[in-house]
Amino acid sequence: MKINFETKFFQRNKFDEKTIIKYFNNASGTFKIAIQNKEPEVIFKFSYDALVKTGITLIAFYGHRVRSRKGHHIKILEKLSQILVNEDITIIGDKMRKKRNLDLYEGGVIIGIKEAKQYLDFVEKVIQKAEEFIKDQKSLSLRH
Repeated sequence: MKINFETKFFQRNKFDEKTIIKYFNNASGTFKIAIQNKEPEVIFKFSYDALVKTGITLIAFYGHRVRSRKGHHIKILEKLSQILVNEDITIIGDKMRKKRNLDLYEGGVIIGIKEAKQYLDFVEKVIQKAEEFIKDQKSLSLRH
């Protein structure tokens, strides 16, 4: 699948298999913190961070590094959605991003345990799909 990585948000970079696995393990470790916690805000924050880190992992798989600039989380979620062919990642991921921004920049938001659990379950499925995607590739040299 051909994915357009805009130079404003992405820089071409070569990543070896070891680095990509390191990135994926970092995303999984962040997600593990969400799973092990009982506080809705912690579950939400670490679920969101794991989602973004999963996106960074698959973007690296495609030979690109994310540039840190305004709007880069939107682009990470968009590319993750394209790579895994799942529009829900863009939709739900953007809802999570907006809630995170309200919490950071607008004095906080209340995240209930039910909502946090729904996001946790969603991110878990995305991480599983990303892991399948990585394992299904015969070689990192198949990157597009």
